[in-house]
Amino acid sequence: MVTDAIFMSLKVYGIAIVISVLVAVLIKVMVSATGRMEKTKPLDMPTGTVCPIGPGVPDEDVAALSAAIYAAIGAHHILHIAPTSHGWAAGARASQHSHTPGPTGRGPR
Repeated sequence: MVTDAIFMSLKVYGIAIVISVLVAVLIKVMVSATGRMEKTKPLDMPTGTVCPIGPGVPDEDVAALSAAIYAAIGAHHILHIAPTSHGWAAGARASQHSHTPGPTGRGPR
């Protein structure tokens, strides 16, 4: 009975050792694969003229935004930077702050 317990514990330790070795080999393969991917040649910085900007937008802001977008998503072309209309936001804000009962007709609680 005791010898069965000893053999069972040795089997469990053996399985744990085999699984640990397999995981270590898998990690080593993943590290070497990602190391090779990082050694690839970096993309060249695109050069060209800056698109025309609208009145009131400082050149420094356009440069900072362009650099931030390039750092975040890579080499994409920025076609237009301009203020947008906030009409939809004002309508949503007004409907949130209204104190009239909604379309359900439940009234005040």
